[in-house]
Amino acid sequence: MSIIRLTMAQALVKYLAAQRIEHEGREVPLFEGVFAIFGHGNVAGLGEALYHAQDVLPTLRAHNEQTMAHAAIAFAKANGRRRLMAATSSIGPGATNMVTAAALAHANRLPVLLLPGDTFATREPDPVLQQVEHFGDPTVTVNDCFRPVSRYFDRITRPEQLLTSLPQAIATLLDPEHCGPATLALPQDVQTFAYDYPEAFFAPRFHRIRRPQPDPRELGAAIAALAQAERPLIIAGGGVHYAGACERLSGFAQAHGVPVAETQAGKGALPDAHPCAVGAIGVTGSTAANRLAEQADVILAVGTRLQDFTTGSRALFERDDLDLITLNVGRFDSQKHYALPLIGDALDGLAALDAGLIEWRACDAWREQTDGLKRDWAEVVARVTADAGRELPTDAQVIGAVNRQAGEDGTVVCAAGGLPGELHKLWQCSGPGSYHVEYGYSCMGYEIAGGLGVKMAHPEREVFVMVGDGSYLMHNSELATSVMLGHKLVVVVLDNRGFGCINRLQRATGGAGFNNLLDDCLTGSEGAPRIDFAAHARAMGCQAESVRGIQQLEQALVRARQANSTYVISIDTDPLPSTAEGGAWWEVAVPEVSRREQVNEAYRGYRDAKRRQHR
Repeated sequence: MSIIRLTMAQALVKYLAAQRIEHEGREVPLFEGVFAIFGHGNVAGLGEALYHAQDVLPTLRAHNEQTMAHAAIAFAKANGRRRLMAATSSIGPGATNMVTAAALAHANRLPVLLLPGDTFATREPDPVLQQVEHFGDPTVTVNDCFRPVSRYFDRITRPEQLLTSLPQAIATLLDPEHCGPATLALPQDVQTFAYDYPEAFFAPRFHRIRRPQPDPRELGAAIAALAQAERPLIIAGGGVHYAGACERLSGFAQAHGVPVAETQAGKGALPDAHPCAVGAIGVTGSTAANRLAEQADVILAVGTRLQDFTTGSRALFERDDLDLITLNVGRFDSQKHYALPLIGDALDGLAALDAGLIEWRACDAWREQTDGLKRDWAEVVARVTADAGRELPTDAQVIGAVNRQAGEDGTVVCAAGGLPGELHKLWQCSGPGSYHVEYGYSCMGYEIAGGLGVKMAHPEREVFVMVGDGSYLMHNSELATSVMLGHKLVVVVLDNRGFGCINRLQRATGGAGFNNLLDDCLTGSEGAPRIDFAAHARAMGCQAESVRGIQQLEQALVRARQANSTYVISIDTDPLPSTAEGGAWWEVAVPEVSRREQVNEAYRGYRDAKRRQHR
């Protein structure tokens, strides 16, 4: 057997560079590259190995470990989980900065390979700089924080352990059911240890994503339930995108006259102009989708984990005689809400259902009701997103302006706060790839980094990042990375002077305005500073301007589209309004006892609403 002597870090890099996958009809590297912020713990070992592999595995420098991992995750999401990136950090704070990103990837079922540096396996120089000592267990390091937020975790304490651990990590990253973050903790000394690796380990390997087929008995039960349905509804989740099933969903829905509602992750599976598309569902849903959900006799949920925003905290699907079918590649997600499980790939699962339901269609009255609700909702969207000439426009009006300028080749990127809810309701998608919102973990600070990852995945698209002032102030440093790498973004900063979304939630649950809007916060005698976001963005190399009102915003968006580098537009907005139409109840616990009568009243409403919940 031929062998090659390499350090553990060199072997790791060589193996990653050899992985291949089919994507969009051609064979490409599985890994686009490695985001890296070097420090002690990865610069001497992994850094040296990456230096010699730049032509086959590029290294990209970022400015924050959490956000570089967010960019890597967004890259994978935008590529339908078929192309990946890795992220490496030093030990200590560099490593723990990535824990939040690992949790985001875990919640959203998205792949990223995390390679945090670790303390010395030999323990000879302990305690080393940045080491957190666990008094009762010397085997514990801060990297153990990754265990609950990783789908696969290993600490490589000997170089030969790569031979078994690396293939398992890659298999996890590409597993349609168990997909999520894989973490390999890399002690800094072991990265430099050499071993005689078999050359066969580094042979190019071509990967294919598995497509689990439905069980015939589960398929038969699902077909039987749908065949009796007169008022069916489909809920499209992110799994529709990841299975490449958007076109098949379109054909299935149209052939059988079934309306399609979409989750945050599923949005864009159908273009909004599609005759069966009825918009978002749930807490941030359209009136059309939610009314149909309340009346449906069968709901087919495809590729969704049915979280509380989708189900209205288990109160939206109220009918006792409702049949819920969950077509999902994951056993865990298919068992929720007492559903009829149909475990399998969304693409092939829809094809199998279609073959068993050739003569079946929803009743005429249901299709007519769908058409009417769809038209009514389109009128709502047009009205609330139109320019009303306000000095401080609403989020909805800003969304309307960006949507009009985005065109067919635009992708909107967002994450936390009030914007995702308004976008879910109001953004008019041109089809798959036009909508990228992280709402499984609702992580503030994902927006700009996520936009960078989307642009890296699809450089031909115009990427519009919508971000509130709160999220911008949390994480904005990857603007400089986008300029450095030449990946242009159009960033719209909506400045409502605080955390407007949580302020509205606080008031809705009876609370007084407190510690959310800057005017309600403890400050010094000069008050909260007025942030010049355009000046800040220019300081990081972006083109930028501040505007007032929707008309100026539209004009600035035209200039931003014409620009050849990242362009930031700041606009002041009203923190109080949100779109009243649509939506469903969301369970947020309210105190049983309070000195504020508004809280007591909110609690009574909360108890009344909980009676609608399915147990």
